[in-house]
Parts: sequence; C-alpha cells; structure tokens
Amino acid sequence: MFHPFSRRKFIRHMGIAAAGFTIVPRHVLGKGYISPSDKLNIAAIGAGGKATFNITQAWNKGAENIAVLCDVDDRMSADMRKKFPSAKYYKDYREMLDKEAKSIDAVMVTTPDHMHYMQTIAVMQLGKHVYTEKPLTHDIAEARLLTEAEQQYKVVTQMGNQGSSGDATRMVESWVQKGVLGDVHTVHVWTNRPVWPQGIPRPTGIDPVPAELNWDLWLGTAPNREFNKAYLPATWRGWWDYGTGSLGDMGCHFMDVPFRALRLGYPEKVECSVTGVWSGFFQEADYHESCPPSSKVHIQFPARDNMKPVEMIWYDGGIQPKRPVELGPDEPMGEVDGGIIFEGSKGKLMAGLFGRHPTLLPTNSMKLANLPAPDRALVPGGWDGHQNQWTAACKKGWGAYTSSPFSMAGPLTETVLMGNLATRSFNLRRSRTGGGFAYPGRKQLLWDGKNMRITNFDEANQFVKREYRKGW
Repeated sequence: MFHPFSRRKFIRHMGIAAAGFTIVPRHVLGKGYISPSDKLNIAAIGAGGKATFNITQAWNKGAENIAVLCDVDDRMSADMRKKFPSAKYYKDYREMLDKEAKSIDAVMVTTPDHMHYMQTIAVMQLGKHVYTEKPLTHDIAEARLLTEAEQQYKVVTQMGNQGSSGDATRMVESWVQKGVLGDVHTVHVWTNRPVWPQGIPRPTGIDPVPAELNWDLWLGTAPNREFNKAYLPATWRGWWDYGTGSLGDMGCHFMDVPFRALRLGYPEKVECSVTGVWSGFFQEADYHESCPPSSKVHIQFPARDNMKPVEMIWYDGGIQPKRPVELGPDEPMGEVDGGIIFEGSKGKLMAGLFGRHPTLLPTNSMKLANLPAPDRALVPGGWDGHQNQWTAACKKGWGAYTSSPFSMAGPLTETVLMGNLATRSFNLRRSRTGGGFAYPGRKQLLWDGKNMRITNFDEANQFVKREYRKGW
C-alpha cells in the first residue's frame, strides 16, 4: 500500500534525483518554504460547485498538491482545471483510480449523493485517505458499510459537515453534557430548505445532452433515464434517484450538534407528516420520485447511560417549531438557514447553523451564566479549517483525530436518512378500508438499529438499500 509517510521517509533519508534536481526537506529550504515531499498529493472526484470550496481549502494556498481532478461535466470543472493546470484530468473516477493509484495519497469526493458510497469505498479499498461530502451516503445500508470500512481499511476519513469542526459545536456539547440544561428531553431542528424544486412530477421531455457532459457517467448507480435539464446543476437534490432532499442537504449540519451533545445512537421510533397534494377528496402525499416540498419528522431515541430518552423533531420547507415563550416577540429565532432549540428540565438553548451563536433562553440570562469551556480541543480556523484538519491528519496517518470521521458521520447519516425512510414510507398504502387510506407514515415505525430493519412494516425496508443500475 502506498502511504505518504513511507514516501516522505524515503525521500528525506535517501534523497532522489530527477530531471536534474533534488527534492530536499523543509529544514534545508528554510522557514516559509514547503518541500514537495511534505505535500499531500490529493485527487478530487467532483470538481465543480461545492467541490471548488473543498479543493481550494484542502490546497491551502499551496501547502498541499492538487494532483488529479475528475468530473463528468467539463463545464463544472472548468474553474478548477484553470486554477490547477498541472493536475491530470479524468471524467471516469474508475479510470482515474486505476491509473493514478500509485501517485495519490488522498481523495476528496464531492459528487451527487447517489454516487458517494461507490466512489468512497473504491478509494478506501486502495488504502487512500478520503473526505466525502455530506450526507455520507444516499442509503442507510451504505452508511453502515462505510462506518465498518473505516476500521477495515484503516484510512483517515472525514465527512464534509464542516460545522463539526466549529467552536460552537464544542461549546454546545460541553454545556449540555455538563448539565446546564438539566435533562434534555426534546430538540427542535429546522431548515429553510428546499431552495430547489421538490414535490413536482418528473419531467417528460428529452433535452439534448450537452457536449461537455457524460450523462451515463453522471447517472452512475441511478436508474437509466433520458437527460433533462431539470436535473442539473443542483436540482438533482430534489429527486430520490439522485439526492436526499432537504434532510440530506442540511440534516448532517443541523442534527450533528444535538447528535454529539446528547451522545445519540440509533433511534428506535420514527414518524412523519408531509405536505400533501389534492387528490379530489383530500390531501394525499404521493411523492414516489420527488422529495416533498415540506415535512415534519419525529425521531425518538432511547435512554443512553445517564441521559434520558430524547425526541428530535425535524422541520423543513418553511415549517418551524413554535416560538419558545422565553424568546421575546421581536427577537430572531435561529438564523436564515434554520435553527436548533434544546429543551431541558432546567432550561432551553437556541442556536443556528453549525450550532452558531448558542444562546440560553431567555437571552438575557447569558449575561449571568457561568458556562463551562469546551472539553474537545478547538480546530484552527474553526469550521473553515475542516478540510485542513483532514489533510493534517492524513499526514499523521491512521488514528489521527478528525472532527467527523466515518465512525461518527456514519451513525449520524443513518439518523438523518431515517427521516427520509419515514417520508418515503408515507406513500405506501398499507390498507384501504371504507373508501379511505391508512398510511404507515401516519404511524410510528419501529426501528431495529443493529439489524437495520423496520420491525412493524416490512414494506418500508425497501428504502434501507436501493438497487444499483446494471453494471454498477
């Protein structure tokens, strides 16, 4: 297995000569210079959109080397190819990994949700460190497999929920775990997403495939469909074949804070309600292909150690929890992206995205509060240093600390995707009696986390793991 440490050790102690020059260590070059032997060779699967931020942050103004770029769409990758002209470029990640496995140390995966697992596991099987965007996977079963793969392949991992590296996440974690709120029993989490179309019929027209796009590679594991411009560039999030909707987009950001603070594990019960469509007699949910425009999901967790059972309630599509009575009528609730409210036996706490601006309620109580400092070490740069934390850990090797390793990100992603399982199960007709319908989404679904199964409605288990397109 090619490992960055063995490579650097060889260069430092033996030296190599190539093309008439010698790569020398940093201490010879002097302060402020970085030897090529000290740089991580990074490949990126996905080189546009969010990937431009991830790649630029990991590059860190030249501290690391962006060696390879891969994207199925030349339009999306144009900026990064221009920024890193010496980076080799591929469209098919499989070809890239096959040809570049010996030259790269680590890989960043920033692609649509339906491709996360397949690309990430391929990287790990080569023994390369990996950074994968949130949500970690499209399906619950995939998240479990990547959690296990981290231990099997012993590579440094990180999910792209950068708030996990933020100071605020660590502050909230300390306050909750040291009893400032007493026994927390309820957490409200909401987002302003979706900001793309959801709850709409699948487009029926066929558009010409842009010359720069390899549509077959973009589809990857998803069912074979004709190209329609309605799916790109970011609107794929609203289609179950490719994305995970509002929950998948923002759940790993917002839910991460209570998940850590309350030491949550597998949930045991889930239920939901979603915005319906008019069927002639009543509002009926019928979102088999597109995520609903709004939803409310109740996820219940059992007692953990000395912590009481907790109910987490998720809201999206413009739905929000009731304003706490402790919050003044003109005081903002959360942020524009959404918010978090913890309810405990001794008080309440409100925060925004990434747990930012954590505030006890009523807000004037912050002036007198004696709040404990974070226990976990702060990350240089806060959430803005999330990618740099990963690259630094890659250089140290297996066992080095990251804020969101798959051992943490996998179970978090499973919890987020449990909400989607409930939402999709809402559509399944369990019975039809007296001219009416009974939907399992209007009942509690009981979850066996260890075995990844709904125990009281077997039809819902089809959403634990999807079928991949033939050849993938």
